[in-house]
Amino acid sequence: MTYDDILYEVRDGVAHITINRPDKMNAFRGQTCEELIHAFNKAGWDKSIGVIVLAGAGDRAFCTGGDQSAHEGQYDGRGTIGLPMEDLHSVIRDVPKPVIAKVQGFAIGGGNVLCTICDFTIAGEKAVFGQVGPKVGSVDPGYGTAFLARVVGEKKAREIWYLCRRYSAAEALTMGLVNTVVPNDQLDAEVDRWCAEIMEKSPTAIAIAKRSFNMDTEHQRGIAGLGMYALSLYYDTEESKEGGNAFREKRKPDFRKFSR
Repeated sequence: MTYDDILYEVRDGVAHITINRPDKMNAFRGQTCEELIHAFNKAGWDKSIGVIVLAGAGDRAFCTGGDQSAHEGQYDGRGTIGLPMEDLHSVIRDVPKPVIAKVQGFAIGGGNVLCTICDFTIAGEKAVFGQVGPKVGSVDPGYGTAFLARVVGEKKAREIWYLCRRYSAAEALTMGLVNTVVPNDQLDAEVDRWCAEIMEKSPTAIAIAKRSFNMDTEHQRGIAGLGMYALSLYYDTEESKEGGNAFREKRKPDFRKFSR
């Protein structure tokens, strides 16, 4: 596969996968997801690679979720909602290598979900986390909700989704959404240190440990699959479309006039 939306590089046994759409705040479209899935499979089953780092290009954003310019009811790719999200989320969990999210800026919406799913999240102090789904007529009814509750606790997860607030890197560290926070100019070095530590460990032992952790929440894969079908039906409603339209028109949405 030729990569247009991402960058792929291997250094010292570490695969660096970077969403390369800084002009879109590294929001993903259908093609972006397909490239990410391919890259994760490529790195995940290469025995010379011990760690995968997921990042976003530029200084502003790690990832801000689905590209609203590619979202009119459904997105522009394959899958239940026009994005193969089930496949992307599953491959991050299924590859037998630790995956580190390196967050230097906004990790919002679907980008926040990616941070949640990755084995580790290392953040720069300028990173910002949060959800926007209910503000733009969307939601992640799978790992982004149920698994988030496992990570930060159910009360906090409900707050994140129902209120759509933004949280600093320090706040994300306190709630357990990230592993560590460093000054942005030290972020690359910190990620490198974590990768070097992992590379010294037994890859088979880590692979078994990752599978063991995953099995405890494997039922959420089914929840996610069912939830995406519900989301697809929701995307076809005027209520959901109001969110996208309001976002593109830079106005406050009026969901209540469409609610049943």
